[in-house]
Amino acid sequence: MTRSQRAEETTAIDPPRRTGPWDSTVSELLEWDPIWTRSCVKMTTNPWAREVLPRKLIELVGVALNAACTNLNPEGTRRHIRAALEVGATRDEILMVLKMASVMSIHSCSLGAPILLEEATAAGVNPSKKQAPATPACDKMKAVGQWNAAWDPFFELDPIWTDEFMATGAGIYGSGVFSLKEIELLSVAFDASYTHMYAPGTRRHIKGALKAGATVEEIMEVLKLCVVQGVQACNLGVPILADELERRRIGAEP
Repeated sequence: MTRSQRAEETTAIDPPRRTGPWDSTVSELLEWDPIWTRSCVKMTTNPWAREVLPRKLIELVGVALNAACTNLNPEGTRRHIRAALEVGATRDEILMVLKMASVMSIHSCSLGAPILLEEATAAGVNPSKKQAPATPACDKMKAVGQWNAAWDPFFELDPIWTDEFMATGAGIYGSGVFSLKEIELLSVAFDASYTHMYAPGTRRHIKGALKAGATVEEIMEVLKLCVVQGVQACNLGVPILADELERRRIGAEP
C-alpha cells in the first residue's frame, strides 16, 4: 500500500475511530492487516454508531474503564476525558467517575476479608474483640437500606476503618451528580471490565440498573464497551512493534 493510499484509507475510517477507543494505531494496522483492521474498527465503534446510550455516557464509561484502579491507562483516560468534555460532560461529572474509579478498590476487602475470617477460624486464631466503636456512616447506610452484606466481614474486622471508607463512598453516590440509573450503569462497567471481572458486584449493579429503569439493551451496550476496551492492547503494542521493526531495519542497513 502506498503512502497516499494509506492516508486515504485512514481518512475513510477516521470519524468512527475518533469517536471510539482507537488512537493513531489504526493507520499502522491498516498497512499491516487491512482486512482485520476494518473488521475490528467496525466492531469496536459499534456502541458509538448505534447510539443506544447517550454519547456523553458512552465517553464517561470510557473514562471509567481507562481510569479504573484496575487499569490506570493514561492515554485512554485522556482521550475519553477530552471526548466527554466535547459532548458536554462537566468537570463534576468526570470527577465523579474518577472518584468511583478509586473506591472500587474496596473489592479487595470484599474478596479477602471473608477468606481471612475463615482461615483465622481454621487456624484457631480469633480477631481481638474491642468495645464497639461509633460507626455513623455505616449506621446511616444500614438505616436507608444501602448496606451490602458483603461488607460485613471487613466491618467485623475493622469497623472504624470501614466507617471511614463508607463515609468516603457514601459522599460519592449520594451527591446527585448522576441519576441512579447512570450510577448503576457506570458501576456495571467497573465490575464487568476485563481487568476486574468482579461477579458479585456485576450482578448486584445489573439488578440495580434494571430496577432504576435501564433496559436490557442499555446494559448490553455497557458490556460491549467493556469488550471494546480490549483494543488498548493494539494501542499499546503496535507502536512499540513499529519502533522495534524500524530499529532492526536501521541496524541492518549497510
